[in-house]
Amino acid sequence: MTAGREGSPLTPDDFSRLMEPLGPFETGPRLAVAVSGGADSLALALLAAQWARARGGEVLALTVDHRLRPDSTAEAERVGEWLGGEGIAHRILAWEGDKPAADLQAAARAARYRLLGEACAAEGILHLLVAHHQDDQAETLLLRLGRGSGLDGLSAMAPERPTAWGRLLRPLLVVPRARLEAFLRHRGQDWVQDPSNRNEAFARVRLRRLAGDLAAEGMTAQRLGQTAGRLARAQTAVDAMVAEAAARHVTLDPAGYARLQPKVLARLPEEVGLRLLARLLLCVGGEDVTPRLERLERLYTALTAGLETARTLAGCRIVPVGETVIICREPARMSPPVDLAPGTRIRWDGRFEAMVARDASPGLRLGGLGPQGRSKVQELMGGKPLEPVPACVIPTLPGLYDERGILAAPLLGYNRDGAGRVLVGLHASPLHVLSVFACASGNRHYL
Repeated sequence: MTAGREGSPLTPDDFSRLMEPLGPFETGPRLAVAVSGGADSLALALLAAQWARARGGEVLALTVDHRLRPDSTAEAERVGEWLGGEGIAHRILAWEGDKPAADLQAAARAARYRLLGEACAAEGILHLLVAHHQDDQAETLLLRLGRGSGLDGLSAMAPERPTAWGRLLRPLLVVPRARLEAFLRHRGQDWVQDPSNRNEAFARVRLRRLAGDLAAEGMTAQRLGQTAGRLARAQTAVDAMVAEAAARHVTLDPAGYARLQPKVLARLPEEVGLRLLARLLLCVGGEDVTPRLERLERLYTALTAGLETARTLAGCRIVPVGETVIICREPARMSPPVDLAPGTRIRWDGRFEAMVARDASPGLRLGGLGPQGRSKVQELMGGKPLEPVPACVIPTLPGLYDERGILAAPLLGYNRDGAGRVLVGLHASPLHVLSVFACASGNRHYL
């Protein structure tokens, strides 16, 4: 679909055409929309609600209140009033707790997507729409170019990204911001003006100030967005090769670690090998951020040359064992133990999901076994053999704790006092899938 005239309002028919390649959707689709209250997200919520209703579905609008500005809560409530007037369900998700002093923007972004994902999972909603548009895409390309990103980064934002609970969708990537604002003005709908969008401490704001000069040199938002799209086509082709390599050469264990042969890595095209390594680290480490390219390249070079000692990167340990390497979680980066409430489903450390029995006793916690985990569990089992898990992985496995200590270490085969009935389910559930590719039929495959 073409982006249309720069200042013309985006229409419901335009939006339907933008949603079509993101399907198929279930009958009566249920969508969540991230709504900050700015023009982009408010327009998306209104258009998505109309699209869903026409198909017998509904929209839940989600506003994350980061509690970083005095007016943020009042703004979130105002957004709820606007959407309520349109018959759109709305929920405010608050970012509670202390805020970091350093890299606040990245922490706020991570908190936002965590809260949005948790809300979608709780509601059983598979599709979360966010309002990134053509201007955002252009800025992302320029920012990543300045950081020396590779093909993954320069492809900028993808229209679809799989998550642990469903899909993140960006239907507006070819739409200029001006068309979304024109849509709201046409309806007589006001929107929230975020003062941070004028704060030149942020790189995006500084780039926005340069937009006119860049356009004069031919680097318009439309052209930069098209460049990102062309790079994304190349990325799709490489993704198919990464998916094939992952299926053939990577072993993902239910205990949350992976095995890979460095010799195989060395035989792959370098771009494919680098991407496979990056996605393995994301999948196993459970962290939010892809490792920086220069650090990834150093690890790749060491692996293909023959890794002799263990290394760490992106929250993972990479441990040579014979002719293979084991990629497992870095114990020092694990999340602290979490309390378990009866009848709830929880995620721990971005890697494991547990379902707690309704009749579970209070006071239970789920956390890592730690450096003494192997010896403690072996002692509790009276010297019986543990399930065969590499020694480097054991400290990173989840354990169930009560006031007496380790109640269960399911992945090592230990359960005290019928503890196996407490966790209805415990399984590896990484935040990042290893690879995605589309086959000729258009069906997406997630590994």
